Amino acid sequence: MMAYGQYFLAAGILVFLIEVLAGRHRGIYRKEDIAVTVLCQLLGSAAARPLSALLISSFFSFVLPAHRGALAAVPFWPVFITVLILTDLAFYWGHRLAHRSQNTRHAWFWKLHRTHHAGKYLNVTVTARINPFWSFVVPTPWVLGLATYLGQEKAAAMTLLVTFGWNLLTHSHFRWDDALRRNPYTRIPMAVLEHFIVTPGIHHTHHGYGKDGKSYRNFAVMFSWIDWMFGTLHIPQGRPTHYGLPGPQPHWAEEVLYPMVRIRRRAD
Repeated sequence: MMAYGQYFLAAGILVFLIEVLAGRHRGIYRKEDIAVTVLCQLLGSAAARPLSALLISSFFSFVLPAHRGALAAVPFWPVFITVLILTDLAFYWGHRLAHRSQNTRHAWFWKLHRTHHAGKYLNVTVTARINPFWSFVVPTPWVLGLATYLGQEKAAAMTLLVTFGWNLLTHSHFRWDDALRRNPYTRIPMAVLEHFIVTPGIHHTHHGYGKDGKSYRNFAVMFSWIDWMFGTLHIPQGRPTHYGLPGPQPHWAEEVLYPMVRIRRRAD
């Protein structure tokens, strides 16, 4: 699945350029934000994701030595749909637990994910603003690694492509769903749709605070029915008052290298 990296990079750059040309990146960054995003992307691509893939493949080879390729003969479509749902369901619980671990003895889990939320903005660059060590604990590569080990590499690769594409859509600064939510003819169908599919508005709410900002809601990547089923769905009426996290941002080095680097939070 590492071979798909070039497509991910190309898609991300395309959306980024569209946002830049539309003026959506003007004047929103501190120099620390740029450093965090670039370093997270470089360390993730060059080290963390390849090493996590090696760890995951080695783990399944060790614990399931007799089951390599066991599902290779199963047709693609039922496996793809199953893997797609299981991946989002697993991510939902991992993501939810990461947020709920704040101010607990397991706060390290939140601090690995906090990097993704710490920027005071939301656009496609946030998909690269991920602590490299998150790659080892987030459930997504473990589910996809198991599917690959069991002989369904195509289903795992397609799930990765669809999930990544949806992440670009929901993190982008563009909000096609705003007009549909306001329009009297599409408002009700949109409300129904948002109980099943994550829209940009639903995920923007997760990255915000203040009015229509609910970082403790909307944990799924694609299927909002998972949030609905477990009581964590919030359908917004507009954009959040603020993006990011309230209070001072973590030190940029801690954002990139936690838990190896731990620096007391400072006021901006």
